[in-house]
Amino acid sequence: MLLVAILAVGGIIWFDYLNVIDAKTVMTPLYRLLGRQGRSQPQTTPDELLNLDAERLMLRLEALDLQRMEIDTRRQDLDSRYGEIVQMAQELEERQKALDERENSLRAQAAYAENKERNVEQNARYLTAMNPDEAVRILSALNDQDVIDVFRKTEELAQAEGAASLVSVWLSRMDPARAAELQRKMAGRPQSLL
Repeated sequence: MLLVAILAVGGIIWFDYLNVIDAKTVMTPLYRLLGRQGRSQPQTTPDELLNLDAERLMLRLEALDLQRMEIDTRRQDLDSRYGEIVQMAQELEERQKALDERENSLRAQAAYAENKERNVEQNARYLTAMNPDEAVRILSALNDQDVIDVFRKTEELAQAEGAASLVSVWLSRMDPARAAELQRKMAGRPQSLL
């Protein structure tokens, strides 16, 4: 008899759990006796029918609420990721601007060096065409590096044309101390560093 009662109570709990029967209100005292909170369901009157569609609707609404919460969580994650992506895009844009500025600076330096090379070549041609004494007077007024650049360009042009260079003539007509200093600097600094 006890076994039948236990099986009956177990079956009622199982069918209640599966929503086959509604035993929530009947089983609540038993749940309290066992120290558990019984599942609550809205009270219905005895002549009111159990509406399964309303139950299904409630379950779907709960599922929608869970989905909405999950969507909100994902949206917050996406917003934070979007903020990180925007920040990274700004950093990349700043780096690109820095690279562009650096490229422009390098182009300007290259243009300046090319322009300086052309100017040195033109000066070398002018000085070669002049009277050597007049060329020495002009070279004496220049700083050492400019004189060395003109000497090297004059040598280069003379070798390209197959002519004799006037650099030795200019050095022989310069002040001996200045000529020695220029030769020392030319010997100490290879042409590849110019």
